[in-house]
Amino acid sequence: MTNEQHSITKDGLWTNNVALVQLLGLCPLLAVTGTLINGLGLGIATLITLVLSNTFVSIIRHWTRPEVRIPIFVLIIASIVTAIELMMNAWFHELYLVLGIFIPLIVTNCSIIARAEAFASRNKVIVSALDGLMMGLGFALVLIVLGGLREIIGQGTLFANAELMFGPAAAGLTLTLGENYHGFLLAVLPPGAFIGLGLLIAVKNSVDRYLKQRTANVTIHTASANEI
Repeated sequence: MTNEQHSITKDGLWTNNVALVQLLGLCPLLAVTGTLINGLGLGIATLITLVLSNTFVSIIRHWTRPEVRIPIFVLIIASIVTAIELMMNAWFHELYLVLGIFIPLIVTNCSIIARAEAFASRNKVIVSALDGLMMGLGFALVLIVLGGLREIIGQGTLFANAELMFGPAAAGLTLTLGENYHGFLLAVLPPGAFIGLGLLIAVKNSVDRYLKQRTANVTIHTASANEI
């Protein structure tokens, strides 16, 4: 992996994570993460949209006039999302009904148009596709983690309704905390989504501070050793 690819991967998954740092796409993030499967479904749809939109925008970047670039980018994104919506309706109909309006609303996700404008329109195809993959994967991971946490705390289950995505055979994947756990209602309500996201951001910031402090300590020790 080259330095550029490593930087893109690190930015998408951690340093410049769409949900935890840029705080974009919060409407679907907070609305559909009642369960892990819901978060996984929307996360995959968003990831595919990011990869394809970045790729197509990069391909046409030399032929797109500056004054019409944003409408063209939106048209590309809307076409991709429409195709994904139709495929989900055909192959994952029940999950499609659960996610509802938030599938077509992927078109309005600020992170997608932002990556098209700020990155894909200025870089080569392979690099742009990688950026879309990593940004989409970072966003999807936050959806999955937040959905899993809210489901466990709020309902006492994990992988509930897995059959919506993986078929009837996955119905037995559901894990529970036991019949005596009646759930914590706040976790599945909108305030629970805000609290959960805030906790994830706090964890990330704490990890960043720890890594920064450790790097600083290593630098100090190295400098002291060199002086000796």
